[in-house]
Amino acid sequence: MYDMIVIGAGPAGISMASEACAAGISPGNILILEKAHEHSFSIKKYYPDNKLVTANYKGFEAACTGVMCLVDSSKHETISYLDRTIRENSITVHYEETVFKIHREAEEQRFTITTDRGSYDVTVVVIAIGILGKPNKPGYRIPPPLKDRILFDVTTTDVAGADVLVVGGGDSASEYCQYLVQKGNRITLSYRRLDFSRMNDINRQSILALAERRQVEILSGSNVTALTNASGKPGVVFGEPGLGTRIYDYVLYALGGTTPRNFLKTIGIEFDGEEPYVQEAHETNVRGMFLIGDLSAGTKGGSIIWAFNSANTAMKRICREYLRCSAGPSSPKSSPQ
Repeated sequence: MYDMIVIGAGPAGISMASEACAAGISPGNILILEKAHEHSFSIKKYYPDNKLVTANYKGFEAACTGVMCLVDSSKHETISYLDRTIRENSITVHYEETVFKIHREAEEQRFTITTDRGSYDVTVVVIAIGILGKPNKPGYRIPPPLKDRILFDVTTTDVAGADVLVVGGGDSASEYCQYLVQKGNRITLSYRRLDFSRMNDINRQSILALAERRQVEILSGSNVTALTNASGKPGVVFGEPGLGTRIYDYVLYALGGTTPRNFLKTIGIEFDGEEPYVQEAHETNVRGMFLIGDLSAGTKGGSIIWAFNSANTAMKRICREYLRCSAGPSSPKSSPQ
C-alpha cells in the first residue's frame, strides 16, 4: 500500500515525488510509473541539444514556490538537475510500465492501479503526464513507404544536407528550423497563418532573420492538403494554386501535442469543454486524484516552473486532506547553474 503513486516521470512527476519526500513521506511509500524507458522523455526527444530550457513561458512568472527551482538552463543542465533530484531523494521509478486502469474504492480512500506488469494499492494518485507525449499528426494520410521520411522530432533521425519542409508556426517550428539550418539543411517553413503570433519574441526574430538571410523559405498562408510518394520522397501537395506540389527529402511536423483525453476519461476525470476539470490545488472531480504540470495549466500550456509549483500546491492539499505530513513554505533546492 503506497501513500502516493505518480504517473509520469517528467519535471512535474519528479517534483511531485520530491515534494512528498520534503513533506515527510518515506521514499519507500512513493512510486513513479513511467511508460518510457527514461525520465523526462519529451525533453530528451523533442528538444535539440542546443535548445535553452527556459523557466518563464508564455506569461507564467518564473517564481519558485516549492522545493525545486530552475533558471534558464541548457538541456544537459536541466536533465542533470532532474537526475540529481531522483538520486538524492531515493525516488523509485518504474520505467517502461504502462498504466491501463485506475479504480477508486467506494468505501475508503484507496485506489488500485493496474499496469502491464501488475497492480498497486495507493491512497493518492497524481497524474503528471505531459501533452507532448503524443504529437499531433496531420489529418491526411501518410503513405506507408514514406514513414522514414516523415518526422515529428529532430533527434530520432540525423538529417543533414537535405531539403526539409517544416510544417507549423509555433516555437517548436522555429527551433526545429534553427537546428536544421545549423546541420546544413535547406529549409522551407509552411504555416497556415500570415503571422507568427504563437511564437515567443526570440523565436519569431530568429525565424525572420533566417528568412532574411535566405536560409529558410517561409510559405505564409500555406496549407498542406496531401502527401504523395514521389519515387520514395514526400510529394507535398499544397492547397494554394501557386504552390502546387513540391518534393522534399523530409517533412517535419511541429504541430504540438494533444491532451491524452481518452485515458483521462477512462479513469473518471471529467472535462470542462476541451480541458480536464481541476478544482482547488489541482484536484480533479475524483477525490484524491490530482492533475499537475501541463494538464493543469489550461490552454496556454505550462512551463517547467509551473510544473514544479503545481506539485507544491497539490502537496499542501494532499497533506491537509489525505496523508499525515506537513507541506509548507520551503526553500527551493539549488537549480542548475
